[in-house]
Amino acid sequence: MHRVYTLPLILVSVLALRADIDPAEAPIELSPVVVNAPSVANQESVGTFAMPITTLRYEPLVDVQARNLAEGQADVSIRGGTFENTSFSIGALPIYDPQTGHYSAELPVAPAMLGAPTVQTGTDNAQGGWNSTAGSIAYEWQPIKSGGFVSAGAGDNSLVRGEAYAGYVSDREIDGRTVAADVDIAASNGEGTRSFGEHDFSRYNARLQLRNDASQTDFFAGHQSKEFSWVNLYTPYNKQEIEYVRTDLLAVNHRAETGPDNEYFQAGAYYRENRDRFRIPAFSFESNHKTQVRGVAFDGRVAVLADTALNYRAGVVADDIDSSALTFGRFNDRFQYYAGLDAEHTVHLSNSRELVFTVGAQFDDSNRDRSEWSPVAKAELSNTFGALRRVYVSYDESTQLPTYQALNASATSGLFRGDPNLPRAIAQNVELGAEAGIDMWTISSAVFARHDKDLLDYVYNPVVSPARQAVSGDLDTIGFETGVRHSSKWIELIFGYTFLHKDESYLTPGQSSIYAYNFADHRLTAAVVARLGAGFELRMDNEYRIQESNALRRGTDTPILSSLGLYYAVAGVKGLTLSAEVDNLWNTYYEEVPLVPGGRREWSVGARYAW
Repeated sequence: MHRVYTLPLILVSVLALRADIDPAEAPIELSPVVVNAPSVANQESVGTFAMPITTLRYEPLVDVQARNLAEGQADVSIRGGTFENTSFSIGALPIYDPQTGHYSAELPVAPAMLGAPTVQTGTDNAQGGWNSTAGSIAYEWQPIKSGGFVSAGAGDNSLVRGEAYAGYVSDREIDGRTVAADVDIAASNGEGTRSFGEHDFSRYNARLQLRNDASQTDFFAGHQSKEFSWVNLYTPYNKQEIEYVRTDLLAVNHRAETGPDNEYFQAGAYYRENRDRFRIPAFSFESNHKTQVRGVAFDGRVAVLADTALNYRAGVVADDIDSSALTFGRFNDRFQYYAGLDAEHTVHLSNSRELVFTVGAQFDDSNRDRSEWSPVAKAELSNTFGALRRVYVSYDESTQLPTYQALNASATSGLFRGDPNLPRAIAQNVELGAEAGIDMWTISSAVFARHDKDLLDYVYNPVVSPARQAVSGDLDTIGFETGVRHSSKWIELIFGYTFLHKDESYLTPGQSSIYAYNFADHRLTAAVVARLGAGFELRMDNEYRIQESNALRRGTDTPILSSLGLYYAVAGVKGLTLSAEVDNLWNTYYEEVPLVPGGRREWSVGARYAW
């Protein structure tokens, strides 16, 4: 029992000592691991091929609540929000699933094609997110380079996985822009860490890119197919449940740098289709859903005066659903419109200090619901001289419409019950934050208070009914988050801590909140990347939680979860890296979603050849 707590501390101490080695005494070797998320140590999945969700698991600002594999089905929450409160975007395009936030993270895109995720909170979310009240995750399209990789892996529970990526930049130009293309193919299958935990995944991507020094245009097509199984995947009957998810995405995005003051213009369009088939074989139960989303959007920044700039954005998102079960609502298609504008004025206090004032608003409307104006205001002091780099205070509002799972499910029967009259949710957020840096250490912190009005949640009272009921209510959240990073030639350390406290006004005696109250009062993360020399690299992610008490959860409320990876760049074979990884290192039983069994420890080994 002692080793569970002390081994990570011993490891960190040993690696910290290793950082004191004189660089002249040992050569520095390039990292053998492709880094897609700099706040997380392990970039690869142990149980399947890497997806955008993979590197969010230990991200300090993101809480991923998985059922079986995170790459199978996982809810993504930020700052104590629910899976419904988080949005995703690629370039100018907000990409979401109108059936349920459970599928918001279904992005059928290889991480090799995307830049590192940007977690947007506060005013950044209000200005850059869409249909999200707690936070959002933004990606940009990665410039294509000639080269690629092939990887293969195997592990316990009959795991087999593989991926191949190739990029090519041609000598041909069109209107002064280079033509490039890349493709990615990935597949994985395994039996899972528990009975009825098997999965079978595949993904196919292709992209065409036109690029020069000032602009980049991407044309993308992607398909992802997933079949996975778990006991109590969504229901509490201790039976096997099987889900089939097919996601297609077609997107075009153009971005051009238009001026020296970070000025740019970006626009795009996309089509997303998600098909879901859910089965409980023991009950001969099956439901089928198909959603389609079409969107066009643009955003940009333009300087209007010497010290004043305007940030603007607008878009239209149209969706529809065809469902065998969600047929009790008032509508099954809708349009949503949004537009935002804010002015940013800079006051130069000295050569090294600036005071930036931002004020603006966003307008959200729909043909199915009332419109809403959301103000944004922020004052930020930046200091390029000294340890304190910036301090800010802000206020923002954001808004969101309910999904069809909540609107169109029957209000009186079934396992998942809805309410066709659920209103638009509104969040009001105020926060104070700061960032500092000393030598190779940086620290950023924020304290915030958010009031959610008409928050969408699902409640459950097992004594009264086995059904989960969609409700709306008011919720107050107070939080503190901080992150510390140390970076040197030999070692990188990234620590995160989040504190949350909530007060709600909608739960009745005996009811439990499935999602809004599935959060950690205290959450600590620690990522370690150690370059050991001689081609070896050690990567470890750790998470410790003190979970808010939930009557539905079985097992521990204070889990320690760790993922460990050892990588070796083979001497004499340039581009070849061997790896061994373990997930849930301590084999902790923890229900990330109450009533859903936690996964067991899993290991895999792999090889990757890059050129």
